[in-house]
Amino acid sequence: MTAPALRRGQGLAVATAFLALFSIVGFALYGLPFFYDFFVRELGWTRQQVTSGNALSKLMVGPLFGFFAGVLVDRFGPRRLMLVGILIAGLALVGLGGTTTLATFYAFYLLNALGYVCGGPLPNQVLLSRWFDAGRGKAMGIAYLGIGVGGALVPLVAHALTEALGWRSALRVLGVLMVLVAFPAAFLVREPGAVGAGAGERDTGSILDVLRRPAFYLLALGSMCSIGAVGGTMQNLKLYLALDRGMAQARMAEVLSLVLTGSLVGRILMGWLADRWPKKRVMLLIYLIVAASIPLLAASPTAGSLRGAAIVFGIGLGGDYMIIPLMAAELFGLRLMGRVMGIVLTADGIAEAAAPMAVATIRDRAGSYGPGFLLLVALAVAGAVAVGFLPRGGRRA
Repeated sequence: MTAPALRRGQGLAVATAFLALFSIVGFALYGLPFFYDFFVRELGWTRQQVTSGNALSKLMVGPLFGFFAGVLVDRFGPRRLMLVGILIAGLALVGLGGTTTLATFYAFYLLNALGYVCGGPLPNQVLLSRWFDAGRGKAMGIAYLGIGVGGALVPLVAHALTEALGWRSALRVLGVLMVLVAFPAAFLVREPGAVGAGAGERDTGSILDVLRRPAFYLLALGSMCSIGAVGGTMQNLKLYLALDRGMAQARMAEVLSLVLTGSLVGRILMGWLADRWPKKRVMLLIYLIVAASIPLLAASPTAGSLRGAAIVFGIGLGGDYMIIPLMAAELFGLRLMGRVMGIVLTADGIAEAAAPMAVATIRDRAGSYGPGFLLLVALAVAGAVAVGFLPRGGRRA
């Protein structure tokens, strides 16, 4: 491939991943919790019921489809799976806008989880890992800005749409916007060979070789714990601010937007560091930021301190999802990247599903979010401990 063609392909790959993550993670994953308190108030559901949609859908979809999606990506490439995922995720939000029963709520959340598996981080991580080698951390950081931009915009967009159209129509409009934003670039992008599997990178013979290595389980455990911590915080944050602290909708939208704005800084900073520091060190830094910022976010007594805590937590959140595929590529190579990340992301999905529901259940029973937030801090610390036992990778030039 000529240098100009390589640059064009890399540019389109980054743009495609940016827009897909903007929609499927930024809008859907971080947008849906904005509407949780409306379900509680209008339909009389509990916090546990509202957060259980995300939990049950990921617990069902992840184990059933996560590894299978990884196999499809390795065999057929990420583009086709991504196109299907974008359409499914958009349909899920449109359906959630009209739901009035728990059965339909769960059904459309299942579609949302399936769209996330097919069109979210997994195919985009593989796409970028194949296009990039030395600059992989920077490319992943730029693409993952889509999550931060989408997540920062969606509370403000959702609030404006809710004020103008009502919360149900706002959900439907967000679903249509997701498809319009992400589908065209995914349709146009092309897939190279595994250009990143060059000298100096391990290329494991089979998935069984990976599964025999303790490093795989340490990586999976560490990522599960940290993803559970950030997911548990994000899925309950608006419920906590709205129903426990009585905060106004506009102010809550500002706080949620600041979290995702901070994540923009985190993605760029951690991507830059990952190309210069050992990735294990970067991963430890991210997990410790998450552990330290959750108590600040929960206990901030003033509006200013809450804004500051939101930004710090956002920096940790921004680096969290992005560092996992970089570490996996360094440890296990690219040829089996889809299958490795299919397993890891399935495990992460279980943690991301269970932790928010566990925190909400603790709140319903104890009458306070305090014990639940302590559980999330413990998860983040446990993730850092697991990462501490990973083998140290080399330093990038």
